[in-house]
Amino acid sequence: MTEAMIRNKPGMASVKDMPVLQDGPPPGGFAPVRYARRIPTKGPSAIAIFLATFGIFSWGMYQVGKGNKIRRALKEEKYAARRAILPILQAEEDERFVKEWNKYLEEEARIMKDVPGWKVGESVYHSKRWMPPATGELRPDVW
Repeated sequence: MTEAMIRNKPGMASVKDMPVLQDGPPPGGFAPVRYARRIPTKGPSAIAIFLATFGIFSWGMYQVGKGNKIRRALKEEKYAARRAILPILQAEEDERFVKEWNKYLEEEARIMKDVPGWKVGESVYHSKRWMPPATGELRPDVW
């Protein structure tokens, strides 16, 4: 559309001759502008969140305490079983040690039979204190 058709004037006219056409408010005016801060109250309140969190935390700590009691009882049961079986295990180890020690002394006697003044089983250290071997093997080099 041309300007002439809009203003109902033929041809080009002066701007001063053109009628003023200005936008205005709609009838009844514009709706009021909301400028206040209105936050909707959705969801639980702060005290409800705090109480729920405190309740969940308390329940969790109760469960941890129950678990600790159970774990402590199982640990004590395991230690009691170990204490009960320890003498049997120690007797078996002593028996194994004596057999291994006798084999060791026989081997020492066989190897050192030609050395004059050698006493089988006598310690090469000058100490009165007996020390068991540091490892489980008395002769680790002999298989």
